[in-house]
Amino acid sequence: MKPESLYASPNALAPHYSTFRVSERLLLTGHSHQAWPDVGFEGQKQAWLDAAEFVDRKWDAAASRWARVGEGFRGMMGGCSGDMTLDTNTHALLMRFLSALPLKSRPRIVTTDGEFHTIRRQADRLAEEGIEVVKVASEPVATVAERVATEIDDRTACALVSSVFFGTGLIVPGLPLVAAACAHHGAEMLIDAYHSLNVVPFSLDGMENAFVVGGGYKYCQLGEGNCVLRVPEGCEMRPIVTGWFSEFSELADAKNPGEVRYGTGQMRFAGSTFDPTSQYRGAAVLDFFEEQGLTPELLREVSQHQVGVLLDTFLGLDLDPRSAHVDADIPLLSRAGFLAVRAPGAERLSEALRAIGVSTDARGEMLRFGPAPYLTNAQLVEAMQALEEVARRPMKVE
Repeated sequence: MKPESLYASPNALAPHYSTFRVSERLLLTGHSHQAWPDVGFEGQKQAWLDAAEFVDRKWDAAASRWARVGEGFRGMMGGCSGDMTLDTNTHALLMRFLSALPLKSRPRIVTTDGEFHTIRRQADRLAEEGIEVVKVASEPVATVAERVATEIDDRTACALVSSVFFGTGLIVPGLPLVAAACAHHGAEMLIDAYHSLNVVPFSLDGMENAFVVGGGYKYCQLGEGNCVLRVPEGCEMRPIVTGWFSEFSELADAKNPGEVRYGTGQMRFAGSTFDPTSQYRGAAVLDFFEEQGLTPELLREVSQHQVGVLLDTFLGLDLDPRSAHVDADIPLLSRAGFLAVRAPGAERLSEALRAIGVSTDARGEMLRFGPAPYLTNAQLVEAMQALEEVARRPMKVE
């Protein structure tokens, strides 16, 4: 598929999203919840039909969808080595990772103040229990990796850092510096790549020993229930929080029968019984992306174009920077899949936009406009121009 076919009206992809009515609505929440292609609904129906046909033998049919989603995530990570463990959310996977760390002997975690709530909240709770949590400032983003690396020492159990910050939409450069520091001091590294997968090409070059969490709720269009933990090849960690699915592997280590056994490969960090409907939907969507030629590289090209349209339109509004501001000096290549507009009244502006049919969201003082490949240039311009209307309204005094 040629990118140009996604910019004009009508958008070439839009007919495949008829249930979400993407051509009729201004859905600028592509960084949070993208529309699902119609094939996803067919996948969900197949999950029901397989359950009706095979009953408790449905897991054999579901296994191929599970494998398809896992390999789909591998492709989004540049075809990396290692194992792909799936679960319904990244927090479940993060907890198993954290529970495998030697926090008694290495009671220190290094992270940033720009992490999504999955990491932020759990780190804060660990700090309440006496774990030393070092939070490096996420701004300026150009030096954050270097500053995180400097904080890692022999008491550090792990570094937790995003590849793209969820609040600003800025790509974090230099992550191999963190990986090298972790390797030098014997610490683990976990990358939250949720805001990279399927919108910013992601590679583990120089970071082969890193764990990676991500999911399908945002740019992948897989919906809820499709999250992944990439585990480095040959990992032998023993998570304390462990599901009984880990015992399924026929290659489970039986050298010490008195110990709790762990499966190998993707089963080492496995959980327990889950609803496979998400994987049916996810597999169908991944096949659709492949059929349409929607590779991470193409999607990055489209995203860069769309974020550029949003940015240029915003700059043309000439709004009072005290009410809404974008740092125009940040190059487009440093931006990921959405445009963050800094506004003291971001929540109010988002609500006002939604009231006139423009879906956005806000995080603190950041009003986020998230495009998606099924939107046209005209829709992006219309959505951003709506910001001018609501930003110029007088604020209500309570």
